[in-house]
Amino acid sequence: MPNHENKTCPRCSRYFECKVGDIGHCQCSGFVLCASEMAFIEERYNDCLCGDCLKELQNKHTLFKEKYLRNG
Repeated sequence: MPNHENKTCPRCSRYFECKVGDIGHCQCSGFVLCASEMAFIEERYNDCLCGDCLKELQNKHTLFKEKYLRNG
């Protein structure tokens, strides 16, 4: 039986289902992040992000704004 977990995205506070026990069917499995995207996410967040946030962070403009233009 796969282990599914309800989580709150640390970036947008939306609820989503993490399927860590069945990673092939998890909402994050369709994303391929480059090294700089992964590094940014790992530095800023210490838990899973929802699919919408992962998609937004793959947008280079959004990633740039969050990395360089936000305070804190």
